[in-house]
Amino acid sequence: MTNPNLLVSIVVSACLGALIGLIRQWSDQTEYEQATDLGGVRTYTFWAMLGCIGAVLSPGPVPVLLMVILALVGVFQIVVARNGPIGHPGSTTFAAALLTVLVGALVWWQYRQAAVVVAAVTMVLLGMKQTIHAWTRAFKIEDIRATLQFVAITGAILPLVPDREFGPYGGFNPYSTWLMVVLISGLGFVGYIAMRWFGAKAGIFLTSLLGGIASSTATTLAFSRRSREDPALSDEYSLAVVTACSVMLPRIIIAVGVINPGLALMLITPFACLMLPGVVFGGWHLLVSRSPSNLTEPPRLSNPLCLTTAVKFGLLYALIAFLVKAATQLDLLNSSLIPLSFVSGLTDMDAISLSMAASSEAQAIPYTLATRAIIIAAVGNSLLKAGLAASLGSPSLRRKVSLVLGLTAAFGVASLWLT
Repeated sequence: MTNPNLLVSIVVSACLGALIGLIRQWSDQTEYEQATDLGGVRTYTFWAMLGCIGAVLSPGPVPVLLMVILALVGVFQIVVARNGPIGHPGSTTFAAALLTVLVGALVWWQYRQAAVVVAAVTMVLLGMKQTIHAWTRAFKIEDIRATLQFVAITGAILPLVPDREFGPYGGFNPYSTWLMVVLISGLGFVGYIAMRWFGAKAGIFLTSLLGGIASSTATTLAFSRRSREDPALSDEYSLAVVTACSVMLPRIIIAVGVINPGLALMLITPFACLMLPGVVFGGWHLLVSRSPSNLTEPPRLSNPLCLTTAVKFGLLYALIAFLVKAATQLDLLNSSLIPLSFVSGLTDMDAISLSMAASSEAQAIPYTLATRAIIIAAVGNSLLKAGLAASLGSPSLRRKVSLVLGLTAAFGVASLWLT
């Protein structure tokens, strides 16, 4: 009697195995002229089908036949790779072969979505081998050391940090403080990774977009200084600074939204107002300017996962959280929060924004007041960057960036009426 489910499972397994084998065969043929045949479309199709059939013929809690098939495929890979030429990929092919067998088993066990995900990830990693190698070679020892240090400390400390309040007014929570460090450092690392990926081949505009994610302040400093060294590109550097400062605003909304989606929604309209001068300037520049747009050397930004940077942010966040909690307990919140937000914005937008997100989520601060505090912090941050550009940049950059960021601050103050 025909089993439709078995036939469908075999066909699905064969298709997934063939796709994995196609990428494996293409990768070998691209990288090696005379590669040992460790499997291609046909071989991986057979392995996926063997996995499916092994799961079918292994009823019960212990799939004995499937385990035997996995062992045989593994031994085959080891023997062939050992007899092949030096330098031929071994571990990647070994893992891909075993995963392909398991993909067939997952299909029969009705975990078809998981099987598709496993097959897709396997194909992507097989196909991007050379790209990943080229990417990792671009990193420096300082990047790897800082990343490993941060990941190790986060993984070891975060689960052990007490999640309760300490100190006067209960103003210090170690767990929430370090969690904010992880969140902001992670967002910054996304932009940093992208910049290292594209490197000097990226144009100034693209580099400023990524720099705004990593660190808009560092990007402002880097491009302002560069404008003095190369005044001919001052218009391009002006656009880069404005772009980085504008990108910072949606990044803040995303970070706030992770903790407090309601507050993030309230920030969309006022932050759109703050972005308006930058968007208008960018549109005008792209339509009018005819200056070159290639960047021969990307700005030097430090790794946002550097432990020193993370600790500094953590201390600043803890201080702001304590001051907010103290002001709440002493009934000074309405009179002191706005000045505190402005001063905090002069140093760092993230700390005050995340503090407001956490406080309003806990209903310690009204949403309207938290929104106003973040807007005022953005105003202070814009004025700070305008000052940096004015003091470090070329005359042309100084005029344009100061005007745009000055208007940004003015629009921020005006947007207070919308909250």
